[in-house]
Amino acid sequence: MTEPAARRAQRSSRPVMAALGFLLPVLLLGGWQVIAVTGIVPAYRLPSPTSVFLAGVDLAERGQLGQFVGISVQRVLIGFVAGATIGLVLGSLVGLSRVASAALAPTIGAFRAVPSLAWVPLLILYLGINEDSKVTLIAIGALFPVYTTVAGALRHVDPHLVELGRAYGLTRLQLLQQVQLPAVVPSIVSGLRLALAQSWLFLVAAELIAASMGLGFLLSDSANNGRLDRTFLAIVLLAVLGKTSDALIGLLERYLLKRWT
Repeated sequence: MTEPAARRAQRSSRPVMAALGFLLPVLLLGGWQVIAVTGIVPAYRLPSPTSVFLAGVDLAERGQLGQFVGISVQRVLIGFVAGATIGLVLGSLVGLSRVASAALAPTIGAFRAVPSLAWVPLLILYLGINEDSKVTLIAIGALFPVYTTVAGALRHVDPHLVELGRAYGLTRLQLLQQVQLPAVVPSIVSGLRLALAQSWLFLVAAELIAASMGLGFLLSDSANNGRLDRTFLAIVLLAVLGKTSDALIGLLERYLLKRWT
């Protein structure tokens, strides 16, 4: 099969693959509806998809749903960008320099082992209960996946590529930009995807810090007040937003692979 024919076949199969991706969620939603309607599980333990949808409509009519989604997305994006940037810098230092690796890697590894909720009291103490503490916690969650993947990938860049770049007279910064980083683009994107997933996980912990808005607040507040329909709504929204942001990272991956590989 020629290359153009292979590409045409790949493009023609994309709608089928996309349909398969939607199949399982639709089956799960149908099964959930059947279980709720038949009463196999009582409504006070499992609300129906319809009641969850109506809870979302009610919050939207009150003007709260858009605010909750917007503030959570804002917190995640700011924390993710800050944490991923720091992780990229630290990962590059540790991956490229033995001295930096010896000096930084043990300490960073120790901080990486600290559970997310363990940071909450310190962040409240030093940063208060404002947005800074919440965004910082999310940034901590995003930092370590990027740092780990970038540092590990740079250590294993083909040394022949590095020597070839040096033979062409590239400086260290040019070598990083033109040879080493392009060689580890897939690893960087994998780190970004893990970091983004961690950002959404840390969001819930962050919004436990005296938050009055956000999906994490909606989740905990609804559980405390017995509003199981709103609890399920928060979980579904977190899943949808997490998957959507991951898909955007996938588009970034395609662009970077075309640009640098």
